[in-house]
Amino acid sequence: MSDTPLDGQVAFITGTSRGIGKALALRLADAGAKVVSTGKSVEPHDKLPGTIVETTEEIRERGGESIYRELDVRDADVVQSVIDDVVDEWGQLDIVINNAGAIHLAPFEQTPPKRFDLLMDVNARGAYVTTQAALPYLKESDHAHVLMMSPPMKMDAAPGKAAYALSKLGMTFFANSLSEELASDDIGVNSLWPVAAIETEATRHFDLGQPEDWRTPEIVCDATMEILTRDPTECTGNQFYDEDLLMEAGVEDFSKYAVVEGTDPGPTSAWLFDPEYERPE
Repeated sequence: MSDTPLDGQVAFITGTSRGIGKALALRLADAGAKVVSTGKSVEPHDKLPGTIVETTEEIRERGGESIYRELDVRDADVVQSVIDDVVDEWGQLDIVINNAGAIHLAPFEQTPPKRFDLLMDVNARGAYVTTQAALPYLKESDHAHVLMMSPPMKMDAAPGKAAYALSKLGMTFFANSLSEELASDDIGVNSLWPVAAIETEATRHFDLGQPEDWRTPEIVCDATMEILTRDPTECTGNQFYDEDLLMEAGVEDFSKYAVVEGTDPGPTSAWLFDPEYERPE
């Protein structure tokens, strides 16, 4: 594979201020893509590190191409305007990664309608709005991919987190449906989810384990690159786990992804939506 397999492609990524989104933006730029860094964090925040501006600046410092656009995926008009503006500036759009997300792990009675609306608006609806706005331009690309950062649909109930699960599984449902609708348009539409918890601000804030339970965002980046470098006409309609996908691609040693050297993080992220998940022998 070339060092820059995404050379000449334009990637639109939501939620790139920090965490997985920022890591993806840097990786895709290193792979040659022109990256649109988007999110709500433009100015530095007292409690949350990172902004979309800083992500773009870091890409440029590494020799890549990037622009940043303030974006709230809940506002359909703004999403459409921003995507139109990107195409006006760069002339094309080839990759959309729906990474922006809201999380709320709580029982039904502790999830007020306002919080439910936020989860649905950012996760399921946000991915829907962004993908729909991008679709006319993706149809003009000769290597178009849409990727949802959402889990495989393996459960029919999610006690203790029903609202969050519905919003994330909704993204996967859209991906599966759209992959069939776009079968004749040569656009790959897939979902991707980590097996182990990833070290992010959300992971720390919600106390989702300890550092020895986490992997770095690099495993998600490697899995994403595996998807984006495949033929979109052949790689579509999949519900991928990062670890399973990379094993299929020939990766045998996952120790390099552990946040704490020498640990083997368990499948806690997979278990959130797939309680019976077991790693392949």
